[in-house]
Amino acid sequence: KNNKIDNVGGGITADLIHVDSPLSPFYDPSLTRFQRVTDSLRHSLLRHRSIRSNDLKSSSLTSPAPEASLAPVSGYYLMKIQLGNPPIDLLGIADTGSDLTWTQCAPCSDCYKQKTPIFDPKKSKTYDTVSCKSQECQSLRYEHPSCDNATDGCHYELTYAGGSYTSGDLATETLTFDQNLSFPKVAFGCGHHNYGDNLGTSSGIVGLGGGPVSIIRQLKKYYSIDAKISYCLPPPNSNVSSKINFGSNAVVSGPKVMSTPLVKREHDTFHYVTFDGISIGNNKLSFKSKKTVTVEEGNMFIDTGSTYTFLSDQFYFKFLFALEKALNGTPTANPEGGFEVCYEKPVNGKFNSPTITSHFRGGVDLVLSPEGIFVEANKGVVCLAILPSYSTDLLVFGNSQMINYLIGIDLENQKVDFLPTNDCTNPN
Repeated sequence: KNNKIDNVGGGITADLIHVDSPLSPFYDPSLTRFQRVTDSLRHSLLRHRSIRSNDLKSSSLTSPAPEASLAPVSGYYLMKIQLGNPPIDLLGIADTGSDLTWTQCAPCSDCYKQKTPIFDPKKSKTYDTVSCKSQECQSLRYEHPSCDNATDGCHYELTYAGGSYTSGDLATETLTFDQNLSFPKVAFGCGHHNYGDNLGTSSGIVGLGGGPVSIIRQLKKYYSIDAKISYCLPPPNSNVSSKINFGSNAVVSGPKVMSTPLVKREHDTFHYVTFDGISIGNNKLSFKSKKTVTVEEGNMFIDTGSTYTFLSDQFYFKFLFALEKALNGTPTANPEGGFEVCYEKPVNGKFNSPTITSHFRGGVDLVLSPEGIFVEANKGVVCLAILPSYSTDLLVFGNSQMINYLIGIDLENQKVDFLPTNDCTNPN
């Protein structure tokens, strides 16, 4: 164990910031907020279609596990970490829907443009490739491992939603978080062939899923850091950065904390919870799947890489019918398309929506932030940021609906904690 880790009781913290925030190094002032919304919608749809199509294939015993799916250009959160010795800064997409952490690496025969310098393994004293027979290589599943017979080096290959792609060497390296806490020999992907607009200008992906190669699982296995994280997502356009916490720092406490069980399913990458329904004001709509009269456990997963929430089509249109009855707005079409339901924004600039509450198993009632329910998709047009899944088997809880909650994903105790807060800089 690293002595520095002992000094903080096994807790780790890293910076977390929305890519569209003015504080983000990737912030592009030339983009309008409407362009950002259009981007985030387009890529959320691509992401969901990719996961859904692969999830439906999973009923076949011979089919591959679902491909990881990538966060959009707009609408995602960046996590700041350091890699190597001497360390260089990485700004990767924080993704609870994938496992492998990877970054672009030199030499790079195919690379997209990223803001931070590309990692050069030859300049690091602690970089080491991984053999095909190693435990790390054997633990790769969705990353399509292969072996270089000449060097015995382990290779990975990942294809993402929307056509993005990365391949390269599986390697180990020193990972450094806030407070200069360093962890040697963490497995990651060193990508020499990478492309796709969906990556924006990030360094790559930070895998926060539940599979064996995720950072959460590696820190637990090799450094006895409790397998739990907590994060609080500030609104996209805020001048607020936040933190993501690991281990003993991932504390979600207080009398207002609500907890729902994590549900184990075949694909352990995703963090599954049980969605019980939604309320519009005092009108509660209970969720039932088509197949049974009871709610299927683990019917929704928590996805920081998706901007929007997806509900099954049958329940979605039931929800929509009730919502439209409760609204006094004037329906309109979004000129850019994509969203199912849009309204004219009143001249006074304020669109009044009834209180929307999501219900999860265990008595968890999440009052959703108004700015995470209706987004201004075009000038004078607000659209519902909840979309139909067109699959009864795959519901997604997106990051827009997590705004202003401190959320703890606790793999040790198999639960997810929620604490409402108005201040992500000091949520507890």
